[in-house]
Amino acid sequence: MHKKPKNLIDWDEIRVELIDGIIALNIRLTDDQVKKLMDYLVLLDKWNSTYNLTAVRNPQAMLTYHLLDSLAVVPYLQKTKNLLDVGSGGGLPGLVLAIVFPDMKVSMIDIVHKKTAFLNQVKIELGLDNVTVYTGRVEELETEEPFDSIISRAFASLNDFVSLSSHLLSVNGLFYAMKGLIPEDEISTLESGWTVKRIEALKVPQLDAQRHLLFIDKKE
Repeated sequence: MHKKPKNLIDWDEIRVELIDGIIALNIRLTDDQVKKLMDYLVLLDKWNSTYNLTAVRNPQAMLTYHLLDSLAVVPYLQKTKNLLDVGSGGGLPGLVLAIVFPDMKVSMIDIVHKKTAFLNQVKIELGLDNVTVYTGRVEELETEEPFDSIISRAFASLNDFVSLSSHLLSVNGLFYAMKGLIPEDEISTLESGWTVKRIEALKVPQLDAQRHLLFIDKKE
């Protein structure tokens, strides 16, 4: 009897777990969108060994900690038309959201060139025409139109996130900060003029850890 190699990735099993997670999150996706999410995960795993896109090395863990974690914010971004993902790294949550919302304009920025090279490669291979990738510092970014939503996932402290990118937010726009535990110290030191107007506890399928989404708005 031939034993299955320990390092052989069971992509079929991972696909089943992805679909189970999508159902648990009550998100409706087409077969093509599910395929694109899987293709993205395969590319992330392939490029990670060379480009060090994420400290998570196991595709099964990438599914939980990255894809499902990013999908958990989908219900809160239904009305977003023009999104910026700050410090996107390997495309989280930006690329995931671009796949889920093909009509949403999704921009991503990261200072590390090899990471934005990966983002552009995924954009090409998956045919994501709604994606724009920037390389550089967000505080130096200038765009023709502001963003109605700016999101970050473990990019920086709330204060840095807001202060560095506030010039890119539209008048009635919102910041979305993806965090683990509620960062009480960061909330208390948020610069005047900004306030955390809402905090949502996220339930990420297969993840036994606290996750929260913070909504940050200008003070009245």
